[in-house]
Amino acid sequence: MPETHTTTPVQPIIFPPGRYGRRREHRSTSRWTVAIAAIAAGAVAAVMGYSLFLAYGEGEYRASVTSFTDVTDNQVVVTFLVRLPEGGAARCVVRARDASGAETGREEILVKAGPDPGQTEATHRLPTRSRPVTGEVEGCHPA
Repeated sequence: MPETHTTTPVQPIIFPPGRYGRRREHRSTSRWTVAIAAIAAGAVAAVMGYSLFLAYGEGEYRASVTSFTDVTDNQVVVTFLVRLPEGGAARCVVRARDASGAETGREEILVKAGPDPGQTEATHRLPTRSRPVTGEVEGCHPA
């Protein structure tokens, strides 16, 4: 038996009057409300970004490890450069980690500005609880 394709006209559904209540008119949000909300969201994002930059952004105190040497089962020697303001001093957190990434040693040391505060070199012998695979400076802050 051959199939025949027939089309039937689609008619809108008519609900019984008074049974489902009345339809509400669609209210569009005014353009002013959207504009004010966008400006407020932008201002909040700018304030949050600025405050986070002040707290965590690049400051006057910055350290970078140049080498870690003399690695034994219970120590590592970490050499790093610190950028300090003129005549300033910093407290830097030096740490060592083992092969699994666990922290094996941690100390906070005082670094005073050298002849060139922009490139003050510091070397620290860090005792560890197990054999480290890396020595690093977690961060520096004003002393």
